[in-house]
Amino acid sequence: MLIRTMTARLRTILLTGLALSAPAALSAQDTPAAELIELARRDPGSAEFRATLSKTFTQADLKAGKAVAGYGPDFLWTIESATRPVLFMDNVQGPAMAEVPGTGMWFALAKMKTGTSHSFSYTVEGAPFGGRTDVPAYGPDSYPRSGVPRGNLSEKLLHTSKIYDGMQSEYWIYVPAQYDARVGAALMVWQDGASYIKRDSDGIRVLDAIDNLIEQKKIPVMIGVFISPGDISNAPNGKTYEFVKAFSTSTGRTLKDSMRSVEYDTVSDRYARFLRDEILAEVQSKYNIRRDAYSRAITGLSSGGICAFNAAWQQPDQFSRVLSWIGSFASIQWQPGVMDGGNVYPNKVRKEPKRNIRVWLQDGSNDLENQHGSWPLQNIQLANSLKLREYDFHFSFGHGTHSAAHGSAEFPEEMTWLWRDYDPSKTEQSYEMEPLEKAKPLFRVTLSNRDAQ
Repeated sequence: MLIRTMTARLRTILLTGLALSAPAALSAQDTPAAELIELARRDPGSAEFRATLSKTFTQADLKAGKAVAGYGPDFLWTIESATRPVLFMDNVQGPAMAEVPGTGMWFALAKMKTGTSHSFSYTVEGAPFGGRTDVPAYGPDSYPRSGVPRGNLSEKLLHTSKIYDGMQSEYWIYVPAQYDARVGAALMVWQDGASYIKRDSDGIRVLDAIDNLIEQKKIPVMIGVFISPGDISNAPNGKTYEFVKAFSTSTGRTLKDSMRSVEYDTVSDRYARFLRDEILAEVQSKYNIRRDAYSRAITGLSSGGICAFNAAWQQPDQFSRVLSWIGSFASIQWQPGVMDGGNVYPNKVRKEPKRNIRVWLQDGSNDLENQHGSWPLQNIQLANSLKLREYDFHFSFGHGTHSAAHGSAEFPEEMTWLWRDYDPSKTEQSYEMEPLEKAKPLFRVTLSNRDAQ
């Protein structure tokens, strides 16, 4: 399915063949991708370029037509093929591919729009081949900038829960360079926290973006709490363990992944209480953090996305800003008459009292579809529910899969929107739908993957 406004966005790419200039705004730190692209531009016939290609990509990706490297707007595609492949980028034919002498590999260089994700594919001897639908293109705010001070990430901390009967959780605290213990800082909580704390070039670019946005005053000085799903395996005698073990057995999931689902996918106030009464109580004993929901945000990906929304829904006095990437608003923990799952949220938003929350949702047309539901359809349903109730929300819908590519690429935009008009002298704000959003129609879909009847 595709939102009607998608077609124009899919064609907002700039193809420039091999004539690419180095991105000056991104020169603060070289990455392997930047070095590879510069080699391709400067000396594609060299032994160094051939060796770097082989070192950068796996043989499996080269043969399968999945190898791509990007740095800012500049991208390089390479593929192993006996004949010249034809590259397509976001369904538009790209530049002609050039052969890497003596290797059986081909490559092309082009520019892509930053702040979103892209797709690519090939035709080889006239037949579709390879490709990906989840290639992030990061803008300058996602890379280290010269002169911007870096925050400090704590060592890994371990918490043993009472609310979850002995579950142990690992978490990290990120303290920006501008933090002043005399001034209360804003707060943002991240589910699946270990996924976001690395600064390497291939990871999800979050910490550098936070540093840049705080320095530019686009977001407030904020403490980040990055918490990973808990582990119940060392507490086998409690009711939580029994429930998680039963879920693990019935679904074939590991015990740890089952604990994650019980925490994240269940629609109740249990996880919100766990954050408020246990994790944040510990963090607040160490740092001066504001207690007003106006100064607090929460985010997550997949099951972590519905978890973030659920925490703010259950406790809008604790969190008023929500960022959900590919949120699993599906029936994973739904048990009829016993327990609600994320599938109930589109209707809860329409029927229950309105919460004072601001929400950014992100998903893609190639996201999951399984026995628990359709991730894209559920996110569209939730977006329409938020719109009908005139919530302050934004829905970013692309073509991506169940990955962090799109969400992480637009992260600086998401954060700027989520924290727009923040005033540290205030402790509350009544969020209202933006006039431009109010003027737009409801989201609609078309069938795009079925033969005409």
